[in-house]
Amino acid sequence: MKTLKIAIQKSGRLNEKSVELLKNCGLNFENYKSSLISPVSNFPLEILFLRDDDIPEYVQDGIADLGIVGENVIQETEVEVSYLQRLGFGRCSLKIAVPNTENYKDLSELHGKSIATTYPVILGKFLKSKGIQSEIRTISGSVEISPGLGLSDAICDLVSTGGTLKSNGLKPFADVMSSEAVLIGSKGSENDDLIKELIQRIQSVLRAKETKYVVLNAPKAALEAITALLPGVKSPSVVPLAEEGWVAVHTVIPERDFWDRISQLKQAGAQGIVVMPIEKIIL
Repeated sequence: MKTLKIAIQKSGRLNEKSVELLKNCGLNFENYKSSLISPVSNFPLEILFLRDDDIPEYVQDGIADLGIVGENVIQETEVEVSYLQRLGFGRCSLKIAVPNTENYKDLSELHGKSIATTYPVILGKFLKSKGIQSEIRTISGSVEISPGLGLSDAICDLVSTGGTLKSNGLKPFADVMSSEAVLIGSKGSENDDLIKELIQRIQSVLRAKETKYVVLNAPKAALEAITALLPGVKSPSVVPLAEEGWVAVHTVIPERDFWDRISQLKQAGAQGIVVMPIEKIIL
């Protein structure tokens, strides 16, 4: 049997979540910081620990079958790869930011201005789509200090919380793109049976993180109203209780509307609601 290779970030904001995801998929491997390759003992897979900028090209060139990397890196490197699964972590935005002292109202005011960035390709395409001609200054490292040093009029960089911008006297001005971690593969890799199996494992973990397992007691008279609030994976499971006229209802509830749904269930007559995390959901 062949062995797959998946490339993940060696260090940085996606490393920890990538390792956690793979381990939650039941993969056993050692995460040595000094190691470039880590074999998985219970699945035909090797994990490559690389710089995030290198991951898309490794996948495109077939050196790695799969990769976990931010969309911003894929767009910047302009590689030909397949998006196999969005992973829901590492979310951030690539934004243009300007000094707090500036009072720009429209993007057109950036015409003729200089913008420092580590993402010249993405920024260049964005400005072109808006018909704006700015001077793009490519910088590696701390882009946020560029306006303060007089190196640029604005910056374009990844923003998560905005704290770094604030501490450097900058404010967000325009959204360039949104990004999150994605699982990528070389073109046509989605047809490989081993890759399909790994994707199924990943999807089962992601579904579980988005839902809660709920068990509640309810009088039979309220069952119809309660089950109407519980879509579940297919439909809620209903089990009779020892006490006459009562049942236990088992279901899953999406994380996004969990508290609203719980309040509705209580109003409908649900009691003794027990909420548990789900490890995996396999459809």
